[in-house]
Amino acid sequence: MKKLFSILAVALFLPLQACAVEQWQEGTHYEVINDQATEEKQVLEFFSFWCPHCYNFEPLVEQVKSQLGEDVKFNKVHVNFMGFADKETQDAATRAMMVGRALKKSDKLNKAVFEYIHKQRSPLTSMDDLKNIFAINGVEKAEFDKMVKSFGVNSLFSKNNKLIAQYRQHVRSVPTFIVNGKFRPTFTRDMTPDDMIDLIVWLSQQK
Repeated sequence: MKKLFSILAVALFLPLQACAVEQWQEGTHYEVINDQATEEKQVLEFFSFWCPHCYNFEPLVEQVKSQLGEDVKFNKVHVNFMGFADKETQDAATRAMMVGRALKKSDKLNKAVFEYIHKQRSPLTSMDDLKNIFAINGVEKAEFDKMVKSFGVNSLFSKNNKLIAQYRQHVRSVPTFIVNGKFRPTFTRDMTPDDMIDLIVWLSQQK
């Protein structure tokens, strides 16, 4: 009897498993942009502080991060080619973001920059604006000035912009996610926020 129950359980489970695998279809829900995946599992989010969609997507990003496996690295990549501001100002925002990353205060400081632009509706036009935002959020101006020109921040800034160059042809708008260097999720109109999160998390486990 136990053997029969086990067989029935397996028979019922397999169709459910197959449905889960077939939920996301290449060409509809994601594109394959490279032949090989990166050795390290990773999710890259290409975004801009000036982009309202990126700002609105932030709560979903936090949920994505919380649901990714411990073997998956999440990395925000700030772009500098959007029409929201000039390239110099966008690069300044990237450098400031790297100061926050070096201080291990990325979540707090990224949120502050986003809210300065989208909630307070204040113009962000220079490094001084960014310095003031950081100062209000606990980073002394002298420390900011020192770190923004430091070797560590320069290195992080360079890595950020190398990722932009590497995937530029696949990033036509923001936010755009690149998963494992191989997959680009496509969010269709019928997808719920939970579907978007599930898709990114599922892709992070694909090779």
